Amino acid sequence: MNNLDQIKNPYLPSWEYIPDGEPYVFGDRVYVYGSHDKFNGDVYCMLDYVCYSAPVDNLADWRYEGVIFRKDQDPANGDLQGNLYAPAVTVGPDGRYYLYYVLSSHGIVSVAVCDKPAGAYEFLGYVHYEDGTCLGNAPTDEPQFDPAVLTEGDRTYLYTGFCGVGDKSRHGAMATVLGPDMLTIIEAPVFVAPGEPYSHGTGFEGHAFFEGPSIRKKGDTYFFIYSSQLFHELAYATSKNPTSGFTYQGVLVSNGDLNIDTYKPAEKPMCYCANNHGSMVQIGDDWYIFYHRHTNGTNYSRQGCFEKLTERADGLFDQAEITSCCGVKPLRGEGEYPTYLACHLFSPYDVTYIPWSGWMDDRFQKITQEGGDGDENLGYIANMRPGTSAGFKYFDCKNITRVSVTGKGYATGEVEVRTAWDGEVIGTIPVGYANVWKTTTVDMRIPDGVNALYFSFAGQGYWQFKSFTLHVQ
Repeated sequence: MNNLDQIKNPYLPSWEYIPDGEPYVFGDRVYVYGSHDKFNGDVYCMLDYVCYSAPVDNLADWRYEGVIFRKDQDPANGDLQGNLYAPAVTVGPDGRYYLYYVLSSHGIVSVAVCDKPAGAYEFLGYVHYEDGTCLGNAPTDEPQFDPAVLTEGDRTYLYTGFCGVGDKSRHGAMATVLGPDMLTIIEAPVFVAPGEPYSHGTGFEGHAFFEGPSIRKKGDTYFFIYSSQLFHELAYATSKNPTSGFTYQGVLVSNGDLNIDTYKPAEKPMCYCANNHGSMVQIGDDWYIFYHRHTNGTNYSRQGCFEKLTERADGLFDQAEITSCCGVKPLRGEGEYPTYLACHLFSPYDVTYIPWSGWMDDRFQKITQEGGDGDENLGYIANMRPGTSAGFKYFDCKNITRVSVTGKGYATGEVEVRTAWDGEVIGTIPVGYANVWKTTTVDMRIPDGVNALYFSFAGQGYWQFKSFTLHVQ
């Protein structure tokens, strides 16, 4: 059965690494702009900007739009030491599309422009004061980082900032107002959300601003989305004014499903976390939150995901649960599914964060791929040790009578299948030593209904888990 037309996380091909996703609807398509990680990369954002888009009525049909801006196009990056950090896009009063970004080697905001949303963009200039001083270079400025933009009429609101935990030299997220040329400052920066050292008594305690600002407007309310001091979560604040009065409202998503206590303890991470960055967007009548996950056992090979948000009666949103189906519609309970779709991946070691050193020792599992960066090879789960579990949510199960797993490795034991991370075993599949991918099928009845599926390795050695197949009568 062909499963390609289903909406799945990650929503882009498994060999594509586009974190920091900023989604926008232009016309009848949704466009996602992000930074561009490298498979097996050793720092963040090593590659040029690319863009993907999809019809607003088919979020399973993502189209590669190609390279839209190269890092050698910025005049300040002649030595190519600056990587293209997280970008944002807005439509100016002239109807053109403006791309805002910061190079990793410079604390100023660069701007590129194009007549079409998917590029290719051409360098325009740097955000500056009326005297020509670049934002970030004035004596009272803080370094610029992670721009977000929203244009209303002739005014463009630019949000930037970074503030690490305990770093009193930075204060939080800033808002700056630009004029109709999209470059010149007409209102100097003001702080709109506090960093951790300055969050006491503000209502942001425990979820203070860290990085990754984003801005959206819903009705007459501005939604300021950001990565909090906890790194793994995207929190949000709201205001009726774009440059003041923001009130903390909660968390939209965590890339470890932390805070959620509906199916597990709230503090239990369901996969290894690290930083997060993304934003929300309205597509049709529904709102979605775009975020990223971490693969390959490092911080530097991140992939974009999204979830459908649940809107409350007060117009705010509950935290979305991370899923393999984007929270939209359960996947069909039939056919073969690659394991890179795992939304949960955990071991007996309750570790919240990927080590910042950029490596994980052999106790830990990871989603990875064969080959090098750019090779179009499906991802899989490597290094499943005894007690390791991979979880997939959700499937519309009916009349499933057999289950297959495909794997290889120096492993002897069995794969236990459950419908809850801590549930009863409903069946087991024997696995053994294999040099090449080997498929094993057993009779197994999966309960009818919408279910999660968890596959846990029990035995000795380590096992590489490529895919599983659900067979119906």
